[in-house]
Amino acid sequence: MNLRIAAAVLLLAAPFAAAESVEKAVLTAAPNVPPPIARRTPAVVAVALETKEVVGNLMESFGEPTRYAFWTFNGTVPGPFIRVREGDTLELTLKNSTNSAMKHNIDLHAVTGPGGGAAITLTAPGETTKARFKMLAAGFYVYHCAAPPVTDHIANGMYGVILVEPKEGLPKVDREFYVLQSEFYTKQELGFEGLATYAPQKAADETPTYIVFNGKHGSMTEEGALQAKVGDKVRIFFANAGPNKTSSFHIIGTIFDKVYREGGIGAEPERNVQTTVVPPGGATIVEFQLKVPGDYSLVDHAIFRLEKGAAGILHAEGPEAPDLYAPVK
Repeated sequence: MNLRIAAAVLLLAAPFAAAESVEKAVLTAAPNVPPPIARRTPAVVAVALETKEVVGNLMESFGEPTRYAFWTFNGTVPGPFIRVREGDTLELTLKNSTNSAMKHNIDLHAVTGPGGGAAITLTAPGETTKARFKMLAAGFYVYHCAAPPVTDHIANGMYGVILVEPKEGLPKVDREFYVLQSEFYTKQELGFEGLATYAPQKAADETPTYIVFNGKHGSMTEEGALQAKVGDKVRIFFANAGPNKTSSFHIIGTIFDKVYREGGIGAEPERNVQTTVVPPGGATIVEFQLKVPGDYSLVDHAIFRLEKGAAGILHAEGPEAPDLYAPVK
């Protein structure tokens, strides 16, 4: 090895030299969030993702459910929530299932470099790819598959989120939830019973059949409703995978005390916000305190999307608050 090549190798290795320990990432499926990071020193964080093409339920009904052939990270839509710290090194192992029909990769919006990692993670069925990325900027970000045609990979369910905590961590709250909005385009009508199929022309025309939270019509209603208590400080990590529609995220019956718009953590959050706009491929963090018991509806306030599935419930248990909310007899 000549001196020029040796110097280049050292330069490439330098960003990862500061990491002091190695740990396995805690990954969670929506609506769950991994626990806050207690350490205050950088680490190499190992994340293992497997791309799988699986059939699951898109909508329940009184008869046969609407099923769909999802393309996924780790078998869920949305994919896992990844939580790391500013200054960490993300060591990603991406495995493509032997049963996959497509090549897959990953574009993490938190990564600095060509394709957000997509350029060096393209993985054929049955193969595994490994890469390392330095987490340079605190924030809340989307990740998705970016293999060609990227439109189809996103439209079929290949997305998730990654939180890069600031070095000092986030302020403590009582509950954290993961909610992601996305669209599905099917040749069959809303509520079709049986296996629905992808309609690429409807996707190109931006006319979704379903607009859902956490990968399924009704995912956060009835037994799936989010649960909290009066007095809780709640943080929701909300992302919009699109692929086409902008979300107007709103919770009926509360005001966001803090909004970290666009998922940015460095700036001072906005206060007392009613509805926050989240573009496709974007994210936000909202915080609020529950003061009155009952059911709070999470919606995309483009209100005709409720029937397509953009709705969920946060149920708050606790004592009544007649000084804040009461009928007059």
